Amino acid sequence: MDKTELRKNAISMLKSISKSERKNIEEKLKQNVVESDVWKQSEVVGITISNGFEWNTKPIIETAWDEGKAICVPKCRPKERKLDFYRINTYEQLEVVYYNLLEPIPEETQRIDKGIINLLIVPGLLFDRNGFRIGFGGGYYDRFLSDFPNNRISMASNAQIVEGLPSEPFDIPVDKIITESEFLR
Repeated sequence: MDKTELRKNAISMLKSISKSERKNIEEKLKQNVVESDVWKQSEVVGITISNGFEWNTKPIIETAWDEGKAICVPKCRPKERKLDFYRINTYEQLEVVYYNLLEPIPEETQRIDKGIINLLIVPGLLFDRNGFRIGFGGGYYDRFLSDFPNNRISMASNAQIVEGLPSEPFDIPVDKIITESEFLR
């Protein structure tokens, strides 16, 4: 199967998860993330604002704020297919952009150098046990990760872990994958 087909199947699978099962998985994912050593050692966390069928990141963001951690969220630069991260202190500092994504309002937030982000929570649709992932197809995170110096993890349900994914030379693996039942890598 090629990446396009794998991506399509993963989205279909994620959309088919019942509300109660989704809530249960999300609670376990959040718990496993915030109890991890990498979380405890981080002061600045990069994370997306979830949308649609993605795992809800708001409880993780709110826990970070409660713990005094800085939260940085990405803003896409579509022409260059790159990401910039901005520190947000409230959801009111976000706006809806293309594809209905919530992104920081640059005039109301502070752009953060990638080297300051201690922990980056990288989104994805499918993962293998080597940390390779299939994302949403834009290559934004692979470009960002190419010289990202710090911890990079992903959250995924057990159903998103597969044996071997097609990878290309520019694909950058994450260091750890946190599922509802285990820590991989």
